Amino acid sequence: MGSQGGFGQSKEFLDLVKSIGEARSRSEEDRIVLNEIETLKRRIIEPDIPKRKMKEFIIRLVYVEMLGHDASFGYIHAVKMTHDDNILLKRTGYLAVTLFLNDDHDLIILIVNTIQKDLKSDNYLVVCAALNAVCRLINEETIPAVLPQVVDLLNHPKEAVKKKAVMALHWFYQQSPSSVSYLVSNFRKKLSDNDPSVMGAALCPLFDLITIDANSYKDLVGSFIKLLKILALLGSGDKHASEQMYTVLGDLIRKSDSSSNIGNAVLYESVCCASAIHPNTKLLEAAADAISKFLKSDSHNLKYMGIDALGRLIKLSPGVAEQHQLAVIDCLELNVTT
Repeated sequence: MGSQGGFGQSKEFLDLVKSIGEARSRSEEDRIVLNEIETLKRRIIEPDIPKRKMKEFIIRLVYVEMLGHDASFGYIHAVKMTHDDNILLKRTGYLAVTLFLNDDHDLIILIVNTIQKDLKSDNYLVVCAALNAVCRLINEETIPAVLPQVVDLLNHPKEAVKKKAVMALHWFYQQSPSSVSYLVSNFRKKLSDNDPSVMGAALCPLFDLITIDANSYKDLVGSFIKLLKILALLGSGDKHASEQMYTVLGDLIRKSDSSSNIGNAVLYESVCCASAIHPNTKLLEAAADAISKFLKSDSHNLKYMGIDALGRLIKLSPGVAEQHQLAVIDCLELNVTT
């Protein structure tokens, strides 16, 4: 069998990976993989294969498929591995079947019962593995078999489970909107979850729903404003995270509708967010332009918002104060006369 190499894999497996990596042509790679297929077809049906070795065989099957060849002769062994009580083996089995199968494959029926059982597990890692499979393998016909368990998991104490449960419901909606239409309110609720990853997961199905019927979701604007507060926290002191926000924040600042209260609220929170995250010159310039709209407004409330936002911006870009000093003096004089 060969000695055990790194990551617990055998020398035989490591040699396979090495030889594929060193192949100088597609034909040479195909020859190596076809030889591997013949080896696996022989070895995978041997009696009393140790679980550790079967796990390796399953991973080697994944390699075969990744390289464009057919490993369907071994699919059933991946399905059987999802039944294992060992968490590492079970997760390997689930990973393999989600890569191997589609939601109308004949073997799906053999997995549904296992998924039902694992969704009720006390081990959240098992639950997550099952939810991953749900998001790839459950079709319109099998949704009713797992739907109640998935809905229950929306209130699981672990954020990772809640996030994947939201993703599973989104998958159900994509497969059969009518089957989960009465559960759409759950996406709204999870938009207010304490964990950003759960909120982020809820945004995906809400985008689909709002695309179809925007009017029914106008009341969520307040919740979306809260997302800007969360972005400010996530980007504070983190250059990489902040860089992912620059384009969206810039668009929000430039395109927000300043003729409505909601539009001004979004604009104000966008400026505050731009002031809280790792600084970007163009974004700060756009924020300064937005502040001028507030300061020049006839509304006392908007003037106050402008002064507050200016105070935040000055900490990053002191030069901004100069261009707005006359407007600030006007605000002071207004305060005195009123």
